[in-house]
Amino acid sequence: AYFALQVIYARRKYKISPPETSGHPEFERIFRAQANCSEYFPIFISLLWVAGIFFHQGVAAVCGLLYLYTRLKYFQGYTTAVQGRLGPLYASARLLWLLIGLAVAGLLAHFV
Repeated sequence: AYFALQVIYARRKYKISPPETSGHPEFERIFRAQANCSEYFPIFISLLWVAGIFFHQGVAAVCGLLYLYTRLKYFQGYTTAVQGRLGPLYASARLLWLLIGLAVAGLLAHFV
C-alpha cells in the first residue's frame, strides 16, 4: 500500500492523470518501482506461505521481513536513481531463492 500511495502522490505532484504512465522522469521511476514490487509480490507470498507451513514459521517470518525491507530499500533506491535499485534487487532475489530452498526442503521432508 505504501508503494501505491507514493504513485498517487507522484501523480498529483507532477499532474499526471491515470491511465498515463509516462511524464516526468521521477514519476516514471516511482511508477516503475511500484510495478516491479507488485509483480514479485505473488511469488513472494506463495513462497513465504509454503516455507512457513512446511519448513519453519520463524525462519520463514525472518526471511519475509528481510525481503520486505530489501524491497523498501529497492523502492527508495529506484525513486532516487535507477542505479540505486541494484543492490537491494540482488538481496531480495537471494532471499527469494532462500525461500524457494526452504519451501522445497520442507515439502521434501513432509512428503518423503
